[in-house]
Amino acid sequence: MKFMLLMYGTESCWTDEERKDCMIESLRVCDQLAAQGKFIATSPLQSVTTAATVRVRDGRPLLTDGPFAETTEQLGGYFLLDLADLDEAIAVATRLPPATKGTAEIRPLFALDGLPPRRPLPSGSSDPNGTPFMLICYDDEAAWQSAGPTALREAMAEAAALAHQLSDAGQYLIASPLHPAATATCVRVRAGKREITDGPFAETHEVLGGFYLILADSRDAALRVAAQHPGARHGAVEVRPLFDLSGLRKFVSIS
Repeated sequence: MKFMLLMYGTESCWTDEERKDCMIESLRVCDQLAAQGKFIATSPLQSVTTAATVRVRDGRPLLTDGPFAETTEQLGGYFLLDLADLDEAIAVATRLPPATKGTAEIRPLFALDGLPPRRPLPSGSSDPNGTPFMLICYDDEAAWQSAGPTALREAMAEAAALAHQLSDAGQYLIASPLHPAATATCVRVRAGKREITDGPFAETHEVLGGFYLILADSRDAALRVAAQHPGARHGAVEVRPLFDLSGLRKFVSIS
């Protein structure tokens, strides 16, 4: 079963050295999972100061600088993993150092038919089609329920068509909707003790409903893609560049 582990925290609570150590240890855990065939992808996100958010209302894109929500703790990175069940996802989240100062929200991926094959994240700036961006799609789940199953199916088909358009242009990496926020589980580790709560990290009107990882020449180009996503018409899509981990590879060894 595929899970997304969303890592939330306060950027200012990490020193530069602590952040580097956190990334190195996280990569070490990922390498161990990869050796077991359980790893798909991971990346920290660039600072929230690099974020921009797009909404489409009455056919017009509305762009704002900054993240979707102005909160103390923000999404700082993600892990995509193929694990046996929620218990294993909780066990992995407990091992990841971001959970010691923040929160790991565990969400199962929704298997959407018709998506293109995923591509691995490029290393460094080696891809001619651009640099990686994450499109974080926030949905009003109640609005989609009111719209009915036909509208939801049509939106998912439109989202899959956008993924194929990006794939044809060499810009697609991976995308997936997530199961509803009610399926979320949050993990925190404090003083070596694990704390588990049901439900999403934040109880908000619009919740994270899915994601795209794409390649784009610039933030503006990524925002233009985000404006094409059907979720932008009913919610919002936050655009964040990914952090390049390739420079830390030399510090990682599997123990």
